[in-house]
Amino acid sequence: MKNRLNVLSFILISLVLLLAGCGNSNETGNSDSNSDKGVVELTIWHMEEPPNRVEIFNQVIENFNSENPDIKVNAQVQSWDDAYSKFPAAIQAGNGPDLLFTLPDYTTLIKDLEVIQPMDDIVAALDEKHDFIDASLDPYQYDDHTWAVPIYGFVQALWYRKDMFEEANIEPPATWDELTAAAKALTKDGVYGIALPASKSQATDQVLYSFLVSGGAKNIIDGENNITFNTPETINTYKKYVELLQYSPVDSNTYTWGEPQAQFNSGKVAMAIEKGQYLAPFEEESGLSADQLGVVPMPIAEHGEVGSIYYSNGIMMLTDDEEKQEAVEKFLTYLYEPENYTTFVNAEPGLFLPVTTTGVESDLYWENPIISKYSEQLNVLIEASQNGALFGFTNGVSSEIGQITGPNIISQTLEQITVNDMSVEEAVEWGQQQMEAAVQE
Repeated sequence: MKNRLNVLSFILISLVLLLAGCGNSNETGNSDSNSDKGVVELTIWHMEEPPNRVEIFNQVIENFNSENPDIKVNAQVQSWDDAYSKFPAAIQAGNGPDLLFTLPDYTTLIKDLEVIQPMDDIVAALDEKHDFIDASLDPYQYDDHTWAVPIYGFVQALWYRKDMFEEANIEPPATWDELTAAAKALTKDGVYGIALPASKSQATDQVLYSFLVSGGAKNIIDGENNITFNTPETINTYKKYVELLQYSPVDSNTYTWGEPQAQFNSGKVAMAIEKGQYLAPFEEESGLSADQLGVVPMPIAEHGEVGSIYYSNGIMMLTDDEEKQEAVEKFLTYLYEPENYTTFVNAEPGLFLPVTTTGVESDLYWENPIISKYSEQLNVLIEASQNGALFGFTNGVSSEIGQITGPNIISQTLEQITVNDMSVEEAVEWGQQQMEAAVQE
């Protein structure tokens, strides 16, 4: 009987200790303590929710963990819907991650919380070895530090249906005038020349900004938060967008990301302006071969400039624990090696563009089945990345750009024309006033 009691006592004590250990575990990875086994744990929050992206990210992270038994990286999937509303409070309460995915404007917001850690040495070492594309890195470098490491880039270009262009004997447009002429000529028999988003949305903001760049109006706010939106170039850009909406489906005012692509692949429109997500589903959804998917850089206005919107996702470091920072450096050093990095960016082939020269030049990147099939189109996107721009980061870094992107003032300005019957001049002046008020709040 005594032996049975001893066994039961041992079991109960073990269970208590086990439960106590679970209760003290840090699921967010923000604790400065590490496990008894000497394993440094890092938690990374990313907002790439599609299952295919989660699967690839986890694969790369699990491979790192198996090769580095003294470090354990834990990936937690979050939502961009919560990033601006819930993350700041969680981070300030000490419940944030060690590493956090970011965008240039989002970085300025988190930086204001005074928890983000400079990544100067880590990024410098990676840049020396792998050579970051300048447009991917520049928006994260200000106030004498580098605040995030770019992870993959996005760029917009003009997609066109080669079958429709060949049938109409039209060359792909290189200028705004040629774009307008093509859109007009291809709008017939229930088909529209181009699909443009015209809703209050980030999708409309971004396509409009590609027009602002190519129209010579990319500098809408500078590093001192001075607004220069109401310019002749901006007015000319909105006039062109409104003109092109004549050749876009009548429900364009509801379009965000998916509708233009769906219309394009179904053969109901001949052109659209977007990023590289057009590659993967094209053959299946259009019924055409890959060589019928055309893409050219953003057409340019008279007196405009080459370029379109380009931005990179990045990774911020929030932990100030030195041991964890060393683990972060080891993880990122592993991640950017071409054999790992190419797997990572091809979680979404064509949409996620490499931000390093070694990534772009890696045979492993081009051997991906989708990338190899659309190599001609990918080269256009990668070249366009060299001329990309992002509002709030073209003339210094605006600390208040989030106040403009959050309420979608760029697309709201369009709505003043299409919904509220303002003249273009009145709407752009309205946009100027809204932006000035937003950055002063």
